[in-house]
Amino acid sequence: QVQLVESGGGLVQAGGSLRLSCAASGRTFSSYAMGWFRQAPGKEREFVAAISTFGANRYYADSVKGRFTISKDNAKNTVFLQMNSLKPEDTAIYYCAADGAAVTVRTNPSYWGQGTQVTVSS
Repeated sequence: QVQLVESGGGLVQAGGSLRLSCAASGRTFSSYAMGWFRQAPGKEREFVAAISTFGANRYYADSVKGRFTISKDNAKNTVFLQMNSLKPEDTAIYYCAADGAAVTVRTNPSYWGQGTQVTVSS
C-alpha cells in the first residue's frame, strides 16, 4: 500500500512557474514508478508525466514537453513536478499516481493522491 499526498498547487499568472510535490508513505517508495495526471473542469483526467523507479526514464504528454519536468527523490519518498511557462489551459486538479511498472503508471496506476488545484490566470 502506498499513500500519496500532493502539495504545491495554487494560483499563478500565465508564464509563471509552480512546483508540485507528492509525498509517499511506505518504505518501498523506490520500487514504484510515479506519475502525474490532471483533470480540467468538464474534461477527462489525462496523463501529464511519469518517471521510472530510479528515474532513468521519463515520459511526458506532448502538451507539456519542454515546460514540465518530473523528478523523484527516493531518499525523501517524494516526486516533484516542476511546471514552467504555465498557460491558462494548464488549469486543472493535478493528481499524483504510483504503480509498480512504468508502463502501467502512465495508463492505469494502482494508487492515487487526492489532488491539488493549479489555476493559471491569463
